[in-house]
Amino acid sequence: MVEGRRIRYAIPMIDKGQLRSEMRAHRKRLAGLDPQAAERAASHIDALPPGDPVALYRAIGSELDTDAMTLALIRQGRSLCLPVVIQPDAPMIFRLWSPGEPLELDQAGVPAPLPLAGTVTPALILTPLLAFDDQGGRLGQGGGYYDRTFAALPEAIRIGFAYAGQQVDDLPIEGHDIRLHGVLTEVGYTAARKVL
Repeated sequence: MVEGRRIRYAIPMIDKGQLRSEMRAHRKRLAGLDPQAAERAASHIDALPPGDPVALYRAIGSELDTDAMTLALIRQGRSLCLPVVIQPDAPMIFRLWSPGEPLELDQAGVPAPLPLAGTVTPALILTPLLAFDDQGGRLGQGGGYYDRTFAALPEAIRIGFAYAGQQVDDLPIEGHDIRLHGVLTEVGYTAARKVL
């Protein structure tokens, strides 16, 4: 059930497949309720940890849009990159990118920079998500792309970029799940209470 902005689930937690389905619908509702959320989230950019280059994503569907954050990062003088899926079961790589540069669909069907763009290792990764908790738990789409990448880049700072209403009380964490260092939403930045 929904209490205020946070979703609370009775214990035991529902399975991840069911939770993903519910959170996709919930995120879509949030996107329709607050069209200015992405701009407000970008206004909190000074709360982000330092790091360059910064990996963003090109929003798909109801994911929190990154256009305003892109411009804010450029104003700070940070370089940008986007993830690219080369092989479905491998960590993603990251290619340099600036607004206006051409994109093509990668192996996951997501817009990504062309192969001519330079490959870099991001210091900070902004990641989309379906749900998060205050201990750094992240529920993604289920493909494992970000968890494999986080495992391959343990030094990178992992920040969720989401609507505040996507926070839940407690996410089920499995052995392959990698916790976030924090989450940036339209109400500000919150560091995770527990990072493994």
